[in-house]
Amino acid sequence: MRLLFFTDSHIRGTSPKNRKDDFVHTLEKKLEEIVDIIEANRVDYVLHGGDLFDRPDVSIAIVSRFSRVFKKIKVPMYVVSGNHDVYGHNPQTIGRTMIGLLSELDIFNLIERDERIILEKEGLRVQVTGQPYIYDIDEPVNRKYYMVEDVEEDINYAIHIVHGMLLDRPFIKGVPYTLVEDIRDTKADITLAGHYHSGFDRIKIDGKYFINPGSIVRISNSLREMDRRPKVIIIDLGEDIKITDVYLKTALDGDQVLDREEIERNIFKRERIYEFKQTVDSAMNFEKMDINDVLIEVSKSEGLSEEVKEEALKRIAMIQMKEFNGG
Repeated sequence: MRLLFFTDSHIRGTSPKNRKDDFVHTLEKKLEEIVDIIEANRVDYVLHGGDLFDRPDVSIAIVSRFSRVFKKIKVPMYVVSGNHDVYGHNPQTIGRTMIGLLSELDIFNLIERDERIILEKEGLRVQVTGQPYIYDIDEPVNRKYYMVEDVEEDINYAIHIVHGMLLDRPFIKGVPYTLVEDIRDTKADITLAGHYHSGFDRIKIDGKYFINPGSIVRISNSLREMDRRPKVIIIDLGEDIKITDVYLKTALDGDQVLDREEIERNIFKRERIYEFKQTVDSAMNFEKMDINDVLIEVSKSEGLSEEVKEEALKRIAMIQMKEFNGG
């Protein structure tokens, strides 16, 4: 049995401001290439890791345009919903979304939580389960969403698809995530993840695979995205598991489609905000720094929007009131 997996296509009708190309046209070409890969490699099933759309209410014109591409896929396609596919990170709003509409029209199949799908070919039986994105999926108490605890009898392989912040190493402080090591006891032979656009190299633990090939699009302002090559993966299941990376030829080099100046401006802005935050945070200790000094720094700060300054001043005022009231 041969499967193809890709994730985070973020179908939208406009180009992100850091893109130099026509994003919609580029994405359409990528999906057309994926259709060709499916046919050329005689893929039996297609799996998608979520964020098919960039928002739940993408225009009808764009949905129609890309539906024509998906209809060219002649094998069953299974999708989990991502945070961008639904309203308020709530999978129960699927009925009001474009991903829900295409599922109702049988363009593809949505995998619901706790649903088990059995794929079969020449006596091989594969159990596929999925976990849509929910707002607290990466809280430690919710690691069960990444885990497969039961596998049906006479199943050769179990695959679990999840849209969440599954990572191979610790991430930025303050951003919830789940480490592969935390879910190593899953009974799934293959765990496929979406959501984290950069992806990570596939990991094998105790004969089980953990994979996120990364988004097929590059829309974030980062130098890492500049170097990343979008890809899909092909999974061959037989006596053992074979996984092959297939890089998209229609995905041009980063410097051809990403605006480096825009990326560098965002890096500079983040650095300025971080420096400014450190200044404000130091005001928490009134013995070391007078709050009036911070107010002066706020008013003099360059490179920060008035909105940021106003928010900072508001928070400092709240701190002062709390201290004054003995809070």
